[in-house]
Order: sequence, then C-alpha cells, then structure tokens
Amino acid sequence: MTLKASSSTLSTDMTYLTDREANAYSPLSLAFLGDSVYDTLVREHLLMKANVPVSKLHSAKIKLVCAEFQSDAYEKVAEQLSERELAVLKRGRNATGNTVPKHADALQYRRATAIESLFGFLYITGKTERVRELFALIISDEEEAENG
Repeated sequence: MTLKASSSTLSTDMTYLTDREANAYSPLSLAFLGDSVYDTLVREHLLMKANVPVSKLHSAKIKLVCAEFQSDAYEKVAEQLSERELAVLKRGRNATGNTVPKHADALQYRRATAIESLFGFLYITGKTERVRELFALIISDEEEAENG
C-alpha cells in the first residue's frame, strides 16, 4: 500500500489503492490529499492559459481554490457523479473536525471539504482521468464568465 514518488502531475507511475483500501481513510485525510490535487490542477490551468506575472497567477488561484468557489461547484459536480462517487462526496461533506475559516460559512466549508475529499479519493485510487473530467466541469463556469 506504499505510494511511489512521481515526477509529473497526476502521474500513472504510482501504485494506487483499491476503493476499499481508500475508504479506510478518513474523509479529512482524503481531503488533505484532494486539496493538493485540486490546487495543482488550478495552478496548471492558470499557467497554461497565459504567461503572466506570478502575482496575477496567485490572485487568480485564490479565487478558484477558496471554499466559496468549491462550494458553488458542489451541486454541479454532484449531478455528474456515480453512486459510489456521490457516497464519497457526501462522506466528505459530513466529516467532523472541520474548523471554518473567517471567509466562509460552515456549509460552504463542508461542501468544499467534500469536493477535496472526492478529489483525494479519486486520485489515490488511480482515477486521474475522472479527476480531470470533474475539474474541467468545475472550471467551465469560470472560463465562460471570462469569455462571456
């Protein structure tokens, strides 16, 4: 059950867990990993969009990784999930032990934790293409707003 180090984002060079093994982890542990996966995808997305100063990249990233943005994505993502994925999402939403940051209310933070928990679960079970599909769905509204 040891994960191998990888040199690329969302690599296929790892040994992944089974759904059953991943389910043994707490939703907050999965969210811990999922936060990093989501953050990396946001950074990659922003970097590929334009070569701009780091300060602008950072400002744009903050908008996309905040609890409010992730919470807004919750419903859109929930509609597209399999029964298994939806169970992981709900388990993440219902996790206890969350401390709520000043800039988000409890519901927003729990829903953001749910998204991160799902991303962590999918990543650690090797479903990286599914992670990318869901991320594309989440980010599509941001892109439409910029182009609209």
